[in-house]
Amino acid sequence: MTGYEDIIHLPHHVSARHPQMSRENRAAQFAPFAALTGYGDVIRESARFTEGRPELTDEEKEELDYKLRALGSMPGEKPQVRLTYFVPDQRKDGGLSRTVCGRIRKVDAQGKRILLDDGTKVDVDCVVDLKW
Repeated sequence: MTGYEDIIHLPHHVSARHPQMSRENRAAQFAPFAALTGYGDVIRESARFTEGRPELTDEEKEELDYKLRALGSMPGEKPQVRLTYFVPDQRKDGGLSRTVCGRIRKVDAQGKRILLDDGTKVDVDCVVDLKW
């Protein structure tokens, strides 16, 4: 005898007191669960890529400042520009550089913003490159 010979051929027990469980409910008992809720989100966030803020040389800063002043002195014109700017990340160090193309609506020197015709607003302090 191998140990189960005495019970292997007995009929399956059906409880008279408890209703039989559905297959879905029975399978759910053995389904995996997240013991550490939120841990996956933390891992995805730490793996998300950010880049460092580009550092401009003094010459590049002067050239950029000159271009911005030149744009501000063209009130009637709406030049087409290619603007590269840095967007700081809200959750961790660094951020991403973005490039947009569009027509300048306004250079707000007091608010330090560049407004494009499509509604894009870019802080002047975040601008890395400007071409037109």
